[in-house]
Amino acid sequence: MLARMSADVVKVVIADDHAVVRSGLRLLLENEDGLHVVAEAGTVPDAMRMVRAHRPQVAVLDLNMPGGSVLEAIPELRTSTPETAIVVLTMQSDPAFARQALQNGALGFVLKEAADEELLEAVRLAAQGETYLNPRLGARLAAQPPAPPGPPDDLSPRELDVLRLLALGHTNAEIGGQLYLSVRTVETHRSHIQQKTGRATRAELVRYAIEHHLIDT
Repeated sequence: MLARMSADVVKVVIADDHAVVRSGLRLLLENEDGLHVVAEAGTVPDAMRMVRAHRPQVAVLDLNMPGGSVLEAIPELRTSTPETAIVVLTMQSDPAFARQALQNGALGFVLKEAADEELLEAVRLAAQGETYLNPRLGARLAAQPPAPPGPPDDLSPRELDVLRLLALGHTNAEIGGQLYLSVRTVETHRSHIQQKTGRATRAELVRYAIEHHLIDT
């Protein structure tokens, strides 16, 4: 009977760079029947080590921790410990982060402001291989079309650099100075950008850069 009960318990690793938050998460999870926190971590490398060492059913990872990118760590963990489902817990309410986390292999995305109501459900669903997304973020995600994948319109890395600086209002001479290019070379890149994108004026290029998330607005 004891072995059966142990098998039914969902093991969880929690990772957050604030010890107080980790304590609150542990209390929340372990007050729920069938959930057991087996390890904690405060950095991305430590989180990856704890997950690989304990191989829990679920890992709850804060999106912003020292030591690396959680978004990049997710696919690594999914490869090394495929039995571990990832739930991201964050203060970031931008749907772009949710989209990227889910695309990278996370099964849950929970906002810290709603953790008391949502984290338990997200952990239980993730342990069953199902997805949980904060409802408010889900609605925004559904209403927001994804950004075009990869460099748009086959623009080269250098052309993207020139386009970003153009969109930020720099002159050809200023762009040349920043990128160590001659003004003639900048003009050539600009001409190629206009041909590839079908945008002729600076205003059209600015709009294009914004639409493709090449600059912050």
